[in-house]
Amino acid sequence: MKVLFLAAGYGTRLERDVLADQSGRYDHLRGVPKPLVPVGGHRLISHWMNILMKLDTVEQFYLVTNQKYLAQFEAWAQAWPKLQIVSDGTTDNETRSGAVRCIQLAVQHFQITDDLLVIGGDTLFYEDFDLRTFLETFNELQTKTKDACLVTYYNCAEHETVKFGILEVDERDVVTRFREKPQPEETPSRRACPCFYLYSSSSLPLLQEFLLERKDCPLKEIDAPGNFLQYLYTRRPVFVYEISGRFDVGGLQSYIVCDQYFMQKKGQ
Repeated sequence: MKVLFLAAGYGTRLERDVLADQSGRYDHLRGVPKPLVPVGGHRLISHWMNILMKLDTVEQFYLVTNQKYLAQFEAWAQAWPKLQIVSDGTTDNETRSGAVRCIQLAVQHFQITDDLLVIGGDTLFYEDFDLRTFLETFNELQTKTKDACLVTYYNCAEHETVKFGILEVDERDVVTRFREKPQPEETPSRRACPCFYLYSSSSLPLLQEFLLERKDCPLKEIDAPGNFLQYLYTRRPVFVYEISGRFDVGGLQSYIVCDQYFMQKKGQ
């Protein structure tokens, strides 16, 4: 299995919040990409690396970033010799590639043909998440259905559906529909799906198909990683795995909540 971190975003909301903050307590976040902000004494993305490095099933790590933040990620990656980085070549938010193009860039550039775990670089799960159990679940599914993919979800509040991609599933826990930020009355589901996808090797060629079919579409139709998931579940079986919750570092307030959570866990 290979692991890919998506880290080519520009963190415009967090940067804007930090610049507007008058306290000066968060000046150290200026110019820092979200995956590298300090959370509980470690870089956000280092939390994932510390967990993943304990698994002998992960053969290689990859990360897609942009030209603006490439040097910062290269400096951080010196501590992780099994991690390789590629830049999408963009320099600002207006020219960003979008998540799906970044996944395909990594698949092509690194010639990935194995099962691939894709992790959003601004996402962390609550500490009760057991990655080994998640991977064991995927392996069990693969013995029954070789094309099976596995994604995570947690139950969000009714008013939060408009902020997340929402999964609808059948009695077998297979995705039957994906809705991007629906109104609560548009779906009976409250299963919010973070960017943490385990794609089977047979699903990776569909990335190119998806992008070719949408080559003339606006960026918003291929930007979010959920756009590809919406395409994937009609072509491969996508199963779901429940987690208790996650942190999505978007603006300054969500960063503070995440940092405080991990600082408290660190002190226990």
